[in-house]
Amino acid sequence: MKTTLIMLASVLTFGCANAQKINESEVPAKVKEAFAKKYPGAKVEKWEKENADYEAEFELNKVESSVVIDANGNFKETEQEIKSSELPKGVTDYCAKNFADYKLDEAAKITDASGKVTFEAEMKKGKEHFDAIFDDKGNFIKKSAPATTEEDKD
Repeated sequence: MKTTLIMLASVLTFGCANAQKINESEVPAKVKEAFAKKYPGAKVEKWEKENADYEAEFELNKVESSVVIDANGNFKETEQEIKSSELPKGVTDYCAKNFADYKLDEAAKITDASGKVTFEAEMKKGKEHFDAIFDDKGNFIKKSAPATTEEDKD
């Protein structure tokens, strides 16, 4: 199970590093139809291509959200922004101890297609930031490579 979580975190981190912003016209009809069916009335704010998959960023009930859908319209994962206080205690304790020079800037709950939950803590110091991934119990899995705010701009 730990291997599966590490693989999931690696895919998420690698996928995010390779995401490219695209126009809605470049998104396959199956992907747009799957999104519209699952989230009727939601408006996609930004589409990105992550390797062979598509990520839609949108707001759901006033919560920043995103979903990754493959080219056939199958959902792979959803991510919803959460308050830092909603993270498992193990996450906040780990971040305070191991990333003491950084501030916990954003938090997210990630649910894959099978229902497995992981948490993401974005740690920030000045313009530098990275994501730390934790399992559903708050155990550390992986840390992404540090990036700067300038590198993130599309």
